Parts: sequence; C-alpha cells; structure tokens
Amino acid sequence: MALDPGLFFPGDERMKVWATVFVLCAVWPSALSVTRYSIAEEMERGSVVANLAADLGLEPGGLAQREVKLDIFTNKKYLDFNKKTGELYIVEKMDREYLCPAKPTSCFLKLDVIIESPLRIFNIELGITDINDNAPHFRRDRVELDVSESATPGERFSLPNAVDPDVGVNTIKTYKLSVSEQFTIEIQTGSDGTQYVDLVLTKSLDREEKAVHNLILTAVDGGVPVRSGTANIIVRVQDTNDNPPRFDKQTYTVNMTENSPIGTLAMKLDATDLDEGVNSEIVYSFTLYTSEKTQDVFALNPNTGEITVKGTIDYEDMKFYEMHIEARDKGIHPLLGQCKVVVHVTDMNDNYPDITIQSVKNTVNENIPVGSVIALVGISDRDSGDNGKVSLSIHQPMPFILNSSSERPMHYNLIVSEPLDREIVPEYDIILVVTDAGTPPLSDNETITVHLLDINDNAPQFPQSFNTIRVMENNAPGALLSSLTAFDPDLHENQYLVYFILEKEIANTSMSMLFSINPENGNLYALKTFDYEIEKEFLFHIEARDSGSPPLSSNVTVHIVIVDQNDNVPVIVSPWRAHGSVVEEKIPRSTDKGSLVAKVIALDTDSVHNSRITYQFLQVTDATLFSLDQYNGEIRTMRMFSYRDPRHQRLIVVAKDNGEPALSATVTIKLSTVETVVKAYSDMTEVPLEYDIFSDLNLYLVIGLGSVSFLLLITILVTIVLKCQKPKPSKAAPPCRNSVISERNSTIADSTLVSNDAYWYSLFLAETRKGKMVVRQPVPKGSRYIVSSIPRGTGLTDTSDSAASTLQVGN
Repeated sequence: MALDPGLFFPGDERMKVWATVFVLCAVWPSALSVTRYSIAEEMERGSVVANLAADLGLEPGGLAQREVKLDIFTNKKYLDFNKKTGELYIVEKMDREYLCPAKPTSCFLKLDVIIESPLRIFNIELGITDINDNAPHFRRDRVELDVSESATPGERFSLPNAVDPDVGVNTIKTYKLSVSEQFTIEIQTGSDGTQYVDLVLTKSLDREEKAVHNLILTAVDGGVPVRSGTANIIVRVQDTNDNPPRFDKQTYTVNMTENSPIGTLAMKLDATDLDEGVNSEIVYSFTLYTSEKTQDVFALNPNTGEITVKGTIDYEDMKFYEMHIEARDKGIHPLLGQCKVVVHVTDMNDNYPDITIQSVKNTVNENIPVGSVIALVGISDRDSGDNGKVSLSIHQPMPFILNSSSERPMHYNLIVSEPLDREIVPEYDIILVVTDAGTPPLSDNETITVHLLDINDNAPQFPQSFNTIRVMENNAPGALLSSLTAFDPDLHENQYLVYFILEKEIANTSMSMLFSINPENGNLYALKTFDYEIEKEFLFHIEARDSGSPPLSSNVTVHIVIVDQNDNVPVIVSPWRAHGSVVEEKIPRSTDKGSLVAKVIALDTDSVHNSRITYQFLQVTDATLFSLDQYNGEIRTMRMFSYRDPRHQRLIVVAKDNGEPALSATVTIKLSTVETVVKAYSDMTEVPLEYDIFSDLNLYLVIGLGSVSFLLLITILVTIVLKCQKPKPSKAAPPCRNSVISERNSTIADSTLVSNDAYWYSLFLAETRKGKMVVRQPVPKGSRYIVSSIPRGTGLTDTSDSAASTLQVGN
C-alpha cells in the first residue's frame, strides 16, 4: 500500500523530502562498507585514533564547510572528529570491562560518521584491546572456618575463589598460601577454565595449644606488571572434651567460728578445665563420702563452687566438718576431678546469760519501808569457764539495790534502798542486766516495773500565801472577785479539795456574810455592794482541805482592797447657805485691786484622786472685775470699782472634782458694794479644833448631838452675858484698802476673812495644812466671833450643819 506524502507534508516540504530520499538511495551502497580500527583501553584524552579524512579519501580542506556528525552507539561520547585535520580523537577514557562486561574475546565500539553536502555515511568499528588494569580480588576478604581439633590430616575445606575483570593473560594465573605447619592449598581448574582452591589439613590440630590459625590466601594474575589480591583465612579450632577439670589442691583447710550467720561464705572452689564451651563448664557436687549432717550445715553452689553456711555451726556439737567435692564438666563424655575441704570450728561465747524473776511485787505503797524486798532474781549461763561466769547489776542508779544470797550464789534479792515518793517518780522501770565474762561478753536484760500507790502525804498548796484582790466599789452582789485555786500533787480522793472561808468578825459582821467561796473550784464572790467611803479593805483567810484520810489543809491570806469610784458630788461648805439660797456679801466700793472678796471651799469624800477640786466661773456679771483661782477658790478683784460698775454683782462658781466622769456643785454669790464701812473686829480669837475621820455612824451621831448641845449652851451663856453687861463704845476703824468687811445672813459663814484679812488668811492656810478648818460666824452685837472647826471629809451635805462644832468667845 503506497502512502501519499501530501497527506503529512505541505507542498514545499514535500519536495525536500523527495530530494532527501533520492540522496539516501544514491549513497546507501557506500554506507554499507565498514572501516575497523583497534586501540588499547584507558588511552588518555586527546589521543588520536585515526585520520578519517585520509582513510576515507576525503579532502581535509573541504570538510570545514560540510557538516560532520558522529553517531556512537553508547550512552557516552567517547570520540570526536576534528574538521580541520580530519582526525578522530578520544574525548573520554574507555574501560573495556565497562563497555564489554560479559568478558568476550573481542570488544568493539561501533559508530557512524555522517557527512552532509553531499550526504555520505561511513560505518566504523573501533576494537578495544585489554590491558592489565585490574587486580584480582576476592568477593569476601575475610573467610572464617571452624575446624574440630579431632580432624584428621588430609581433610579438605573449600575456599572462595578470586575474580579478575581482565581477560587473557591478564586474568588470574595462580593462588598462594601463607606459611603454615598445619595447612596447605590445592588448585583445581574447572571445565570453563575457572580455578578453584581447597584448604588441606596436613597436621593434627590441638586447640589447647593454638586455638586460632590466621592464614593469608593470595591470587596472582599473568599480566605485566603482575597484580594480586589477598583474603584472610581465619581457622578456629573447635574444642573436643579431652581435658578433665583440675583443682589446684587436693585438700583445703578452712577455719570458721561457730554460730556464723547463715549465708556466710566458707570458701570458693575454682577448678579449671582447658577445654572450652560446654566442655569447660563445670558442675560442683558433694560425693557420697560427705555425711548428711555436714550437708545440712553447708551448702555447695553447683555453678560457682561457693561453700556457704546454711545451718547452725555449733562447736559443742562438732569441732570440724569434712566435705568431699567433685568437679564434673558438661561434655558429651564428661570428665571429673575431686578434692577434700576440711572446716575447723572455732569456739565462741555463743550462749547468752539468762535471768529468772520470781516473787515480784509490781505495785507497792509510796511509803514502803526501806529494806523491803521487791523481787527474787536468779541468773544462769549454759557456757562453761569464763564464758559461764555471770554478774547481775541495775542498769542505772535507782533507789533499789541487789543483795546476793549466801546460800544460793546465783540468786539475788531486789530491795528498796531509799524512801520513795510517788509525786516525784510515779513508777520505776528497773532494768536488770546480766553479763558473762566471755570475749566478747554477752549480756541480757529484764525489766521489772514497780508502780507506786498514792498516800495522802502532801497538803494542798496555794500559788501565793498572800493574795491582794482589788474590788471596785458599788460592785454588784454575787460578782466574781477572783479564783483562788490550790494544787495537791496527790491522786484521787487525796487531791480532791474543798475551799471555805475561815470565820472572822469585823464590826460584828461575819466574813461569810460579806463573801462566799465555791467549795469545789475556789471562786470567791462578793455577797454585798461595798462603799469605799465606809469600808476600804478586808483581811481574812481561805482554807483548802483535801479529802484524804487524815485530811491535810493549808490556807491563804486574802486582802480585799476596795477601789474608789467617783460616786460623791463635791459639797460646798463655804460660803455656807441654805439649800437653794443665794449667798449675799457686802464689800466697800473702795476695795483695791487684788483684794480677797470671797473664798469658795468644797469637800469631796472620794479618794484623793477623785476628790481634787477645781473652781471656775459658771456665770459672772463683769468678767473684767473678778478673778477666780481654780485651785484654792479665792475670788479677788482684778481692778478697782468705778462709778460705772453696777452696785450688785452676781457670781456663779462651779466646783468640779477630778473623777471620770467629773461631778460638780455650784454656789451663787451676790455681791453688793456699800459706801460705809462696818466696824472691823480686829481682836478675833481663833480656837482650832482637831478633827478625826470616823467610820462609825454612831460616833458621828454622838458628836453631832454633843456639838448642837454645846452650841446651844454657849449661845445661852453669851446672851446672858450681853444682857448683864453694857457694851463698850468703840471707835470706828478707818477704812482700810486691804480689808474686806462681810456680813452674812446665813447661820454659818465660810472661811472668807472679814477683818484683818492677811492674818486670817495665813492662819487659814496653816491650819488647813494641819487638817483643821477655821470658820468664823457673826455673833450678836457686842460680841466677838465664833470660831468653828469642821472636820474635812465628814461627808457634809448642803443642808447638813450638825457635824460642825461651834465655840463662842466672849468679850
């Protein structure tokens, strides 16, 4: 079937195709001729193979304008063509063994030379000849052979052959073996010409003499120069069981102490076997000559040969042990060796002394008499000689001793050597130690526990023998004051305490009416409310008694101190006035600056701290006219009166104590200024009266009634005297700038000085420091002053005047 070229090519291209086909048909007969060349392998790059232009009849000058191609039938470009010279040269080394790996006798490299314009094709075959460029080599450079030492001479062992890529005379020619007394080689050639090597045993082997033979096999080729390759042949001689186990001694002697711990190593046997592998593995065992008793005491490890203790070694039972031991290897036909081990036992102090306790008293009274027997103790030791000599002692110092029995030397009496006290030591653990005289000494101990029973030998004890308890006045009845607890070191009923107050009367009042104590816990309570101004302290005893038989007791002194509270309001005693009334005073308008106008005196029956009084103006008509000393209550003029000042001045003074909170009292003083001067009485008589602070209400009533009666009697006597005598006329005293004339409408005057002020004021200060209070009061016309002494701290109220004693002094 013919194909139309127009189906695949356009018109112009179709003409070119037809032209190419025509040219190929014309040159094809010349392309069928082959040009052959021969070169050696491994020629250097650039080496010229042939001059193709000369061999093919081509002009070198015309090749430069024509296109020349080399078509080589390999995957590498080994050759190239020089257009200028027409030479075919080498561009890469050629390896015959690589190009022709099948090792044929002839090796060719085929290529086509294509020259265009006109197109010509030349077939070229390049023969590559072999050179000796490869040395023989073994596929394994190390060969290991296992040969039994029982192998007979002449036995053969195959060895691997060497290979050489070269061909012809360059391939392997022969083999050589290193020098050996036991081995040689034999070379055999196969049908294909390959040489095989066998290792031949020439002399019997002995593994114990030489276990490994190192041989070198060399393969040599026939090239020039000669090349060779080597392989290491390792011949390992396999053992046969031809040597029995051997001990270095026939008899071993070992010394051991009795009672050696189980597992103690007596000795380790080490038999040797010159064989190897299982033929050298040794198993140890007792022979039938070893007694069962010995085997019960000692154990033999079959693998290691260790002889250890597995039972009790007792010198008293056996003084030496003898063991017959064999060592057997594990070969197919086992061989064995024997030895004997003798163990000599060294005697030791291996028996502990023993303690026997008889007739022991574990519980005794703490007052047990000295010398009483607590227990009977016996000691013993199974050893003999020095190991059997024993002694008994108490481990640490205690109030007990051991007395040996004269009849039974190994027996002792444990007796009390000192008085016992349960409160110091409630029980004793008596450790008895028995020790023998062995080397090293052995000892044992036993503990006897002795409990002491309590007796009532300790009286209750208070932490303090004197207790001061501070109680705030105005306390609530039933309030807890303190807990007075005693301690009794005894036990049980001997330490159960009962508390009570020892009866004591104060002012016909029993302490049990004022205080109460809880008999079980010693809590002290107040049964009434206390007033500091009436009762300031109490002193009594509390007793604690235990419940023992007979009972013991002790007491503590209790001092109750009543602490003051600010519960009393200050009382203004001077200037005195009726309850709610105003004190009126008259002073001359000519009074100088700094003159004493009045003095306010207040009393507070509380304690010193709460009774400190301070004075201040609560209200004053003219604050620039009068001053008030806050501590002594003196009211003085700050300037002289002027015509602008009103005739009447109203002063309200407050007296405040130092308590918390502070209490106070007030007094209102109405001052009137006058132009005339009242007659001054300069010859006044002061009669100071001592006062005491009484705590008994009855005594106050007696003193009050007596004072009133005495005042009434004096008043009657003065009245009679004035009526019987005619008063003497007296000259009016000139006005004095330092005097203040005061007239009272009240019954009792305060301590303000009326005439001769400097004298009275100094007298007042001096007497008040002594605990006295000097008070003047006016008397009927023609008489002098009445001087009163008022006790400080009598608790006067604003309306009470019965406590003041009055003394009238006549003309």
